[in-house]
Amino acid sequence: MNLDEIRGKINNIDDQMVDLFVERMKLASEIAGAKAEKNLPVLDLKRENDVLKKVMDRAGEDFELYANTLYHTMFDVSRSYQAGLLIKETPLSEEILANIKEPRLEFPRKAVVACQGTEGSYAARACGKLFSMPNTMFFNSFESVFNAVERGLCQYGVLPIENSSAGSVSEVYDLMVSHKFYIVRSLKLHINHALLAKQGVQLSQIKEIISHEQALSQCSEFLKSMPGVKVTIFENTATAAKYVAESDRTDIAAISSSECAGLYGLSIIKDDVQNNQNNYTRFICIAKSMEIYAGSGKISLMLSVAHKPGSLYAMIGKIACQGINLCKLESRPIPGKDFEFRFYFDLDASVFSKDVITLLKDMELAADKFSFLGCYSEIV
Repeated sequence: MNLDEIRGKINNIDDQMVDLFVERMKLASEIAGAKAEKNLPVLDLKRENDVLKKVMDRAGEDFELYANTLYHTMFDVSRSYQAGLLIKETPLSEEILANIKEPRLEFPRKAVVACQGTEGSYAARACGKLFSMPNTMFFNSFESVFNAVERGLCQYGVLPIENSSAGSVSEVYDLMVSHKFYIVRSLKLHINHALLAKQGVQLSQIKEIISHEQALSQCSEFLKSMPGVKVTIFENTATAAKYVAESDRTDIAAISSSECAGLYGLSIIKDDVQNNQNNYTRFICIAKSMEIYAGSGKISLMLSVAHKPGSLYAMIGKIACQGINLCKLESRPIPGKDFEFRFYFDLDASVFSKDVITLLKDMELAADKFSFLGCYSEIV
């Protein structure tokens, strides 16, 4: 047979496979009804394992692995379809549906906002981009920002979550576990670091450089070029700049923003000291209550799954079945449990889609612990 003849036969087989697939899905719908009558779960692991063994034996040694992969995918699709038919509303889905019934059209321009650090910090700059008229309150730690929002002292809080060069801000991820909040918007902020010192000080005079650990990590190549110079971690880049300005020393410098130079009367002795000129930090804006605005297209989740093989794969499979892009997956150790992890998901998806609501209900019921962190828009 020539190539066209072979492809013709494959086309005929594909037609038959599609027809059989549709028939199989219709039968899956009937199974869903039977399960509902008996109050049975969607997942029947014994049944799936029996089918896998049967089809692998039938496929033979040459094709058993491929048959296994095909049927695992088939099961994922079937379970996703059955979940949509079986799962009723949960308290979470009811809250989301109530929130989007009359969607908010415009993000607030004016609000009391909590930031970590002091005036001139990158978080303060992010706050100014998120709100046109913010009343900013500064706190000395990330946890204090969470507390200020949770207790109603501030309407919103702005926190760094990850950097394109230095990775995730682990402290913020770890604090998410112990605080009740929702992400209502996010921002990607371009970051340029500068080395700041007192007026008239030269680079050769510097014996100590101070800054936040994330900023120091983002400028590691520059720091390597300064052998013998002490590096000290500060709680914030702007706080570091302020410390240099108020210090009597002339041999100390801060890695901070160029805005802080003008703000605290310092001199820029070297600009653009970050490793990568394409350096961005992602900030999240959090609120005490759920706020979902029209046009929101990103979802963040926090969950843990059973500590057994395939648990995380099954959760990711639910996302894949809906054709949704999983744009971030972060893992953090669960305190007190050896080699067990909590997972953070970012999805390119919107709760204004009925299928996404079904997915969230399915994931919530399948997870050991599940938190919906928000559906929101991200600006640059």
